[in-house]
Amino acid sequence: MRFQPTVRGREGRVRAISPIGKSWMNGSTLRVRFIGGSAAARNTAREQAGWWSSVANLKFDFNNAPNAEIRIAFDQSDGAWSYVGTDCRGIPLNEATMNLGFLDGGTAAHEFGHAIGLAHEHQNPAGGISWNESVVIRELAKSPNFWDEATARHNVLRKYSADQVNGTAFDPKSIMLYFFPASWTTNGIGTEANEVLSQMDKDFIAGARMYPKTGTTTSSATPLKVNASTRTQASIGKIGEEDLFKFTVTADGRYVIDTRGPSDVVMKLFGPNSETALIAEDDDSGVDTNARIVASLVKGEYFVQVRHYNRTSGLGNYSVKVAKA
Repeated sequence: MRFQPTVRGREGRVRAISPIGKSWMNGSTLRVRFIGGSAAARNTAREQAGWWSSVANLKFDFNNAPNAEIRIAFDQSDGAWSYVGTDCRGIPLNEATMNLGFLDGGTAAHEFGHAIGLAHEHQNPAGGISWNESVVIRELAKSPNFWDEATARHNVLRKYSADQVNGTAFDPKSIMLYFFPASWTTNGIGTEANEVLSQMDKDFIAGARMYPKTGTTTSSATPLKVNASTRTQASIGKIGEEDLFKFTVTADGRYVIDTRGPSDVVMKLFGPNSETALIAEDDDSGVDTNARIVASLVKGEYFVQVRHYNRTSGLGNYSVKVAKA
């Protein structure tokens, strides 16, 4: 039985999980560069990436740009894996962010799920799998995986904590779930081989916590004036809502972007002239539970994304301002 190796990383609710802080900005266009691969393999990657973009407010541009956010190798000796979401931005441009060493079934779609910010469903904190850990470790040590215990625990047995992810209930039909035989569990219940996106995969990725087509995008972001005399008032009016702002830097220098008010918010800064290049993220560096980012910026357009810390039920008013330090 062959599994994708470790997902790479830097270090009623719908089903599926996404590690908090790994998703791209809603409405992003992610450029993709192929590093090798046959025409057939590339076509499979394009096709299965489209399964996600058909339901999510994301686009994939297979333009082979040197600075593409997603860079795909096809090394058959390196299995199938991907960095998760915005972690791709931290990988040197001459290195792959995804490898498709095999393309069985929905493998490419599974890895593109990671690339847009999804984790393994079997590591859902609300997961419904009763592992027989000794059997799992023993079987994964065999061919073709040859994993040691630490790798088996990292890739299969370890679960995220509830505060690390968006999403709760377990989806046994998710494409982000591996197939596991019943003999690997203590209750004799295994999992299916899921080769297409489940309905819950589609609902989650298109939902408010990920990439809703009705959500705010860079084209409709609220403008902020640098050094404005008054703060811009805003609010998180819907659970899971993310507000988006934009501002233009006309002179290189250090800038402060901060929020004020009673709401506990998290803020991300993207740019320059890019909706996918994450510069910084902050939670509580401002007053009380407000966010504050201080960064050296060059001329260009920047985007600020603000959400409530508590995506499950968080609402509230706040204000935001950009000023030259």
